[in-house]
Amino acid sequence: MKKGILVAWACWICSIALPGCAQQVDVAFAGGSVKSAASNLTSTSGGPSESGGTYVGFNGDVLFHGNLGVQGEVNWRASQGSYAGVVPFRTLFYDFNAIYAKRFSPRIGAEALAGIGGESIRFYTGTYNCDYYGNCSNYVSSNHFMGDFGGGIRIYAWHNLFVRPEARVYLVHNNTEFSSGVVVRYGASVGWTFGGTQQ
Repeated sequence: MKKGILVAWACWICSIALPGCAQQVDVAFAGGSVKSAASNLTSTSGGPSESGGTYVGFNGDVLFHGNLGVQGEVNWRASQGSYAGVVPFRTLFYDFNAIYAKRFSPRIGAEALAGIGGESIRFYTGTYNCDYYGNCSNYVSSNHFMGDFGGGIRIYAWHNLFVRPEARVYLVHNNTEFSSGVVVRYGASVGWTFGGTQQ
């Protein structure tokens, strides 16, 4: 969760500090769910599906050169799931991307993006683990590198307020805790565009 907060903080700082040199800045709040391969859990191998659960998050982008820019986001499972019906868990995805975003009219825009990031799975053990400095947590993390790509359609409902149906494909390296390394997040974001040109 700390990494997610840091990513959200960095996106917020970028949205405040960079408008002077950027052509457009977008910030948004996201909601949705994830879909992955069906469970292949057996008595000797495999893992449960990562599908399901409500995911929430924040995202933001800065366009520097025409329609090209950078984007970052963090999304986490809003409530704990049950790993194989035994251990409570929560998943967090964070990524940094190159983005192409274009506004076709005052009401419609679209975007495509691709980049890299990570998946952090928190398994809640019910006991507290403390380090030498006295920092304690009640979970054990499993972290994985990932690539991602996706896009969305921006529908401007009022001035620069937009609703964006969106999808992301996460390609998680060595995601052995679950049935597949391919996870699709789908949902929508509600956000605001600062700057940019309206057509």
